[in-house]
Amino acid sequence: MAPPGLLSLAVFLCLLVFLVEPHSAYGSSRGSFGRHNGAAASAVNGICATSVTIYGYKCQEHEVRASNNKRLTQTFWCYFEHGFDREVANEINWLFALINFQVKTQDGYILNMQRIPQGRVVGGSAGGNKKQPILIQHGVLVDGMTWLLNSPEQNLPMILADKGFDVWIANTRGTRFSRKHVSLDPGQLEFWNWSWDELVSYDLPAVFDFVFSQTGQKIHYIGHSLGTLIGLASFSEGHQADKLKSAAFLSPIAYLSHMNTALGMVSAKAFVGEITKLFGVAEFNPKGQKVSIFLKSLCNYPGVDCYDLLSSLTVELFIKNEPQPTSTKNMVHLAQTVRDGVIAKYNYGRPDYNLMHYGESKPPIYNISNIPHDLPIFISYGGKDALSDVRDVQLLLDSLKFHDVDKLMIQYIKDYAHADFIMGINANDIVYNQIVQFFKNQK
Repeated sequence: MAPPGLLSLAVFLCLLVFLVEPHSAYGSSRGSFGRHNGAAASAVNGICATSVTIYGYKCQEHEVRASNNKRLTQTFWCYFEHGFDREVANEINWLFALINFQVKTQDGYILNMQRIPQGRVVGGSAGGNKKQPILIQHGVLVDGMTWLLNSPEQNLPMILADKGFDVWIANTRGTRFSRKHVSLDPGQLEFWNWSWDELVSYDLPAVFDFVFSQTGQKIHYIGHSLGTLIGLASFSEGHQADKLKSAAFLSPIAYLSHMNTALGMVSAKAFVGEITKLFGVAEFNPKGQKVSIFLKSLCNYPGVDCYDLLSSLTVELFIKNEPQPTSTKNMVHLAQTVRDGVIAKYNYGRPDYNLMHYGESKPPIYNISNIPHDLPIFISYGGKDALSDVRDVQLLLDSLKFHDVDKLMIQYIKDYAHADFIMGINANDIVYNQIVQFFKNQK
């Protein structure tokens, strides 16, 4: 091993070799796909810096592309020549993990992810040095930040990291840190030509592939709200079968026919296929002027309380995270799920259009009963959930009636509403401890 002084100099020189030459980072955290000043700007503005590292956790932002494999190889060869020991090599690997390859979908969207590889106390109880990876997927109109609004003792990612898991947080296309594409710009209508079908077919496989490539292990999945719908649909079609270890669905939405919020029902009726033309926009941004006017009109509808979805969510926390954009087509698809009472692909509104896209006049159904019967599944739902109504959850459970009994764990919480599963102050005691134990039982 090199003497301490020479070692520090060698580390510095090796890093200099890699970092001085521009490494072609792309895009900003908002806006168009273009040149960026580098990794530092992304790190400063990202979820890691604002919500994770400030509490003493290590965190990686997976959104910047290194220049090429050749330069990485040259840099690691530099490390090798100086004979660094394992401890130093681990620190170097950590530094380069901060400048990692992009998560890119097959249809060209570049997604942002965060990784919390360990708790504040190094070590943990979930598998020693080779920690079990967990992928966490948020719902609609929010992003990965929604999991981190509570204190470290009360938010799920940090609790899991402290319990010894390797935690990965996904951010779907269109949200503030996933607004990049290999050829499209968010200002183009085509950028927003997708619904949750594409999240099933492209986004989820991309993040699963990325986590698996980084860890080499099967993955525990956690979804909330829309994160449950895309997980259920994806797993029913056989996606991720070779990479999935188990799944936890919090406040699951699949069937939505019994949604008991007036706002939700009015929205479902308002979101018809022509809504994109009505707005003249394809991006559904709750902070945008046209969408804001539309939402206010819904809030003025008789009997609608626009705060009925926020029963456990303080206005301060909600404003802090700001509602995130999605595509108008995605909102239309969700409205179809409410109106039609089935879990199906996007309906283009005309038999000939559906025939062109699917080869049949009606959109194909996602058959939830096709989920492998031996997949360990944890489902937690609440009695006061305005979106995931108890009757709809029962329809979901009926779809899983042939699931292996010892592989299906159901939790019902009488007083829980939709947002309590991610921001309830007692969620750790009631829900998260159950999830941790469920994952640890999957050997």
